[in-house]
Amino acid sequence: MASKQPIRRYVRVRLPRGMLVAWEHSGARLISRVSVIAVGGLFIATPEPPPVGNVIRLVFEVPGGEVRARGMVRDCKPGAGMGIEFTNMRSEARAKLNRLMKTLSK
Repeated sequence: MASKQPIRRYVRVRLPRGMLVAWEHSGARLISRVSVIAVGGLFIATPEPPPVGNVIRLVFEVPGGEVRARGMVRDCKPGAGMGIEFTNMRSEARAKLNRLMKTLSK
């Protein structure tokens, strides 16, 4: 029987202790925990996520500095959180994220 698991472009890494992310949507600024991270996006735990298709701004710390990005809500689970796809990130921030992912996926 075929699996219904979606095919992922990037390796995802679970963060059991989470990592903090500051994010902004519609003028509201919040801080939440990231439970899964990948080069292409992350899952943010939040009880009231914005609907799918909304754009948010993100800031989080990785070894080597701060990462700022824009992302789009691709999956919304009220009471649990939201899956975010990175849509805009400077090359320096992308390099920091790539270094982090190489370390975490070993």
